[in-house]
Amino acid sequence: MTAATHPQTPAAPIGLAPDLIDQSHQRSALFGLRASDEPEFSSPLRGDLRNALDENRFLFQHAAPVMETLYDQIANTHSMVLLTSAKGMVLHTLGDTDFLEKASRVALTPGMDWSERSKGTNAIGTALSEQEALTVHGNQHFMDANKFLTCSCAPIFDPYGQVIGALDVTGDHRSFHHHTLALVRMSTQMIENHMFADIFPKAIRIHFHSRSEFLGTLVEGIVVFSPEGRFISANRSAQFQISLPFSALKAHTFSSLFGIPVSALYELFSGASPTPKQLVLHNGMTVWCRATLKATSLWSTSPADTAPAADTSSATAGTATLGGESATAHTPLRKTPMSSLQYLDTGDPQVSNVIHKLRMICGKDIPVMILGETGTGKELLAQAIHSDSPRSRQPFIAVNCASIPESLIESELFGYEEGAFTGARKKGAVGKLLQANGGTLFLDEIGDMPKHLQTRLLRVLQERKVCPLGASKEIDVDIAVVCATHKSIKDMIARGDFREDLYYRLNGMVVRLPALRERTDFELVVSKILHSLCEDSHKVSLSPEVLDLFKRYHWPGNFRQLYNLVRTAVVMVGYNGCIEIKHLPDDFLEELQLVPPAFPMPMPSAQQCPPPLVTLPTSPAEMNAAGHNDGLSSLQDVTVSAMAQMLRLHKGNVSAAARALGVSRNTIYRKKDLLPPDVLRD
Repeated sequence: MTAATHPQTPAAPIGLAPDLIDQSHQRSALFGLRASDEPEFSSPLRGDLRNALDENRFLFQHAAPVMETLYDQIANTHSMVLLTSAKGMVLHTLGDTDFLEKASRVALTPGMDWSERSKGTNAIGTALSEQEALTVHGNQHFMDANKFLTCSCAPIFDPYGQVIGALDVTGDHRSFHHHTLALVRMSTQMIENHMFADIFPKAIRIHFHSRSEFLGTLVEGIVVFSPEGRFISANRSAQFQISLPFSALKAHTFSSLFGIPVSALYELFSGASPTPKQLVLHNGMTVWCRATLKATSLWSTSPADTAPAADTSSATAGTATLGGESATAHTPLRKTPMSSLQYLDTGDPQVSNVIHKLRMICGKDIPVMILGETGTGKELLAQAIHSDSPRSRQPFIAVNCASIPESLIESELFGYEEGAFTGARKKGAVGKLLQANGGTLFLDEIGDMPKHLQTRLLRVLQERKVCPLGASKEIDVDIAVVCATHKSIKDMIARGDFREDLYYRLNGMVVRLPALRERTDFELVVSKILHSLCEDSHKVSLSPEVLDLFKRYHWPGNFRQLYNLVRTAVVMVGYNGCIEIKHLPDDFLEELQLVPPAFPMPMPSAQQCPPPLVTLPTSPAEMNAAGHNDGLSSLQDVTVSAMAQMLRLHKGNVSAAARALGVSRNTIYRKKDLLPPDVLRD
């Protein structure tokens, strides 16, 4: 089967070739190891493991759910699944109880170093050294103590082509399965694809494969470009199909790889529901493609409608978005004489108060800190602040401090000179701070910024100068700063996780966006979302029954969740007609049976929707009556209780529970320590 028709990337060989075994054993001996060495049993320093988990937070968030799925496939085979850092430190394990005990005898536990330098030839260390997927079986291990093991491991590459960690399945060598390495490689590919979606939410993403039925599957190629068509990244399936390694792709653009200008791409994928299109790669292969274009704003009008912006490509075509989530539908932007802030003022008193405060400081370069739950539209508000300011003709640069790996965030923010570090681009790179010069820098999830970078950012804000990595001189920078977080920064300061002096530099004006369930303008919000999803010639409405159901729901994902639900319903209706209960997802309807009403509206009849099976406190009075005196802890108790109930309903399946709650799996994992131990699958 040729590369043009094969649905998978080439399979790696099972086990190590003899020459690679010999080379690895030679390296092991040079490290001073002996085959007779006993396993190192000294307990890892708790701080070392904690620091490693902090440094690899981005990796762990995307790998943990995949590890659960992988373990489900190998359960009861005397095996375990391991996630390691790029240096070979074990970060997390899942395994059969009987085998975990055996593994502990050879220090195969979190915090332990399984690099070749520490353990000699083994799948984790050797896969990281060779940067390829492989199996080390039985006697192929260097140390005698490890020869009862069979280990299959694949390195995990981040979206910039660098090894960020490794995924491994280790078991008793007597129960070796030849398909294990393939499972590991597929799981690794899944992790890498998930990271792509998070780290490039607003770039142009092309998903492609030579066979249309493989679009949207694990084996599709994904290549990412800037709005101007500059190559940013590509997953391993894309590299295989394009027949170029990551290093060679850096010299290409969208036009040189796909043979058409970026402007033609926007035309191809315009329309309410664009279908996959065929394009021809530079190597002559014909592939089916779908595109996720750079996002435009769902609520506010395009910057081109209110005030000219530096980046006009995103003002003319793209995807509707809310709270960072994008859809592949294209919606013509409607011109309006209102400013962006005014357009966001939809009648809710809390929001009106926020808008009033922001108008008072507009153009004064007072830093703004936006607080609010995930999905409440914090970035949308930041864009509106920029659009109404005298800086609206200059760039608006957004940085999500939680989605960029800690190892990369410094270079992303400050930029770097040529040769500043291994893997640096030949001509260096301009950081986000300098890209925002003259305009507005939006720091989303500022609470996730590493401590050492908080110090550097404070210095930039004080002195208005930036020094890229490897540079010998500072560069003047003029920026307005808006930041956002869903965390309590004051609590972080008390724990020593956030610099107090930086906090007071950023909180010139603090505003809080209310959660969707707290707003009084719900119907107008839904109307605006429907309006944004439909062209002028198409009209979609909500039936009274659906509106009542929406008002009953607590919307844990806020606007992002509401937007995604309405978008799906609009597609099912066909962009003309009325959204009925039959157009809503089954999991949403099932969850309505488990939650109390979120809005003070009449309840639907029993025929329309079954009554809630559980009742949780929904107001301060009810919380106090239930024995909860502290509002914050009560809210947390309610959240944890809802998560626990949903996990029990779905038999511990985190992915299913997260879908039902309308939140990300990471949201549940962040509450893992607070959840009852019986609700999560080990």
